[in-house]
Amino acid sequence: MSFINLDSITKLDDLIKLSSEKPVVLFKHSITCPISTDASNQMSIVDGDVNIVIVQTSREISNTIAERTNIQHQSPQVIILKDGNPIFNASHYDITADKIEKYLK
Repeated sequence: MSFINLDSITKLDDLIKLSSEKPVVLFKHSITCPISTDASNQMSIVDGDVNIVIVQTSREISNTIAERTNIQHQSPQVIILKDGNPIFNASHYDITADKIEKYLK
């Protein structure tokens, strides 16, 4: 697993393009939320790249993800993209490494 900081709209655009080749994981994380800390622990054991958005410092990116995926913002939240479209999303305690990895195979 590798956390990759998603801190620009350009990087988001690149990830949306990359999702035509392989599933892309977006993880919205709140540094002040204990539930988000639990979700982060789950994400840290995912076998693959996790693109992390810190919602306190990257609100514009978080909002853009919500707009482009048509998935209401939550935090913590995981969205998996394939071919530019969401194929999975979960929030709070529904975020588990097992669920995420099913979509990465």
